[in-house]
Amino acid sequence: MAGWQFWIDRGGTFTDVVARRPDGGIVTHKLLSDNPSRYADAALAGIRAFVDDVTQIDAIRMGTTVATNALLERTGDRTALVITRGFGDALRIAYQNRPRIFESSTGTSCCQNPCTSG
Repeated sequence: MAGWQFWIDRGGTFTDVVARRPDGGIVTHKLLSDNPSRYADAALAGIRAFVDDVTQIDAIRMGTTVATNALLERTGDRTALVITRGFGDALRIAYQNRPRIFESSTGTSCCQNPCTSG
């Protein structure tokens, strides 16, 4: 392995950074996701805590729950949903207020009870 590898989780409150150094060691860093007096972007600030030169970076992997949290908490801006044929299940998924939201199988199929015709 020649360079740094980063895995970043950008949440609504905190951004967590896990990094693998070129020698294989693992280091972590946690910072506020929103702190404009200290940095413009938490993920970049987390990377800069370890690396100054971008040529030292081999990989960056990033995930975020910000949009999902806004959807589940219904705190985001009002939006419109425009879909085309084949995405009718998006209407069934709706607000994701299913009783067991993280269950991999709901026991129903959107193909058996389509929400749209066409």
